[in-house]
Amino acid sequence: MTVTVRFAPSPTGHIHIGNSRPALYNWLFAKKMGGRFILRFDDTDLERSRQEYADSIEVDLRWLGIDPDVIERQSARVESYDAAAQKLKDAGLLYPCYETPDELERRRSRQRALGRPPVYDRAGLKQTKEERAAYEAEGRKAHWRFVLPNHDGEPFQTKRTDVTWTDLCRGDQTVDLASMSDPVLIRADGSYLYTLPSIVDDIDMGVTHIIRGEDHVSNTGVQIAIFEALGAAAPIFGHHNLLTTRDGEGLSKRKGALSIGSLRESGFEAMSVCSLAVLTGTSQAVEAVATMDALVEKFDLTSVSRSSAKFDPEDLKGLNSRLVHDMSYAQVKDRLDALEIGGGEAFWLTIRGNCETVADAKGYWQIVGGSVESRVEDEDQDFIAKAKEMLPDGDITSDTWGAWTSALKAETGRKGRGLFMPLRRALTGLDHGPDMKEMLPLIGRQKILDRLP
Repeated sequence: MTVTVRFAPSPTGHIHIGNSRPALYNWLFAKKMGGRFILRFDDTDLERSRQEYADSIEVDLRWLGIDPDVIERQSARVESYDAAAQKLKDAGLLYPCYETPDELERRRSRQRALGRPPVYDRAGLKQTKEERAAYEAEGRKAHWRFVLPNHDGEPFQTKRTDVTWTDLCRGDQTVDLASMSDPVLIRADGSYLYTLPSIVDDIDMGVTHIIRGEDHVSNTGVQIAIFEALGAAAPIFGHHNLLTTRDGEGLSKRKGALSIGSLRESGFEAMSVCSLAVLTGTSQAVEAVATMDALVEKFDLTSVSRSSAKFDPEDLKGLNSRLVHDMSYAQVKDRLDALEIGGGEAFWLTIRGNCETVADAKGYWQIVGGSVESRVEDEDQDFIAKAKEMLPDGDITSDTWGAWTSALKAETGRKGRGLFMPLRRALTGLDHGPDMKEMLPLIGRQKILDRLP
């Protein structure tokens, strides 16, 4: 059996770091098991689905390192869903209902008032042909519900009401279908809700494992019943915890600041995003993993916690910094060239330890190759004038800083911060930054003299 998984986003917005988690979990699982990854667009909502969102999702996934083996679109498979719906209708497992949303809400309110669970009473299943014809004559359109195997043995292949499975993340799970309403699979306008197309696709595409957020646990019992009704074995399920903000808020497409595209444009490395999305909320340390191959090795669904996976966007900066600090010049050369940053390997190795993002190198390149607003405090004026006089002759090398500051210490009696900080401020305009020992040769003699008034 070839392990086959899928990620099925709706192209109604951009993906964010929260829904990158199931995409990454599925992809990593497929790679670990030598399997296949399907990107399947749930685009049957023709009013809200946009090609531009589908395109951006593909771009975002590939930036993360996810290269789908297959791309499918549900809008091209409606005939398959129609055939499955007819099969369920013929078996008496899909029945028409004519209640309006207001009528259904009034029934639920009455049930709550009586202390009963607001479960649909299957009035539609009990209606005669004549009653249905009367509703049609009124101009009502039917929505269609699936008959769950519950409610005192209504017709189905099995009489059980509990559905159980062994979850890849949560262990043994049970859902009591008797506590649930028969799900609506087809809207009154004839369009399909997510459930039936997803199940039909999973069957037709040979999906063996479904890995998704824990908010789908209760749906799984319903879906297993529909798999069986269509004569198919259900896949193996795994439900991981959801990423939330530090305050416990859920993530949504409306939180644009956390979209994958915005994170990419902000200069974050793909592997810092992947590391955070995958390792947060597990028993493993949240650390910067440099490659997808290394993340595949670390990936383990059994390490996923049962509690929510809270993350702080600030953590992304720390992970990103650690990745950037370890990057070789060869890894960043093309990106530095695109930013019109010169200096070669010597420049990059000097400044990378002070960069949160690769783009931060631009500021240091300005210090090296451009003009700087020198900062000299009044009390440091004489010291800086003396430093200009005592700049060692000859080529500026990595030894110049040590020789220069040693001579100044002996001449002025200054030491520590009082010795080094005025020089750094005058030469770079900053209070902190790369090692001045390595910066001096990059700045060069003439710029050093020009910046010492």
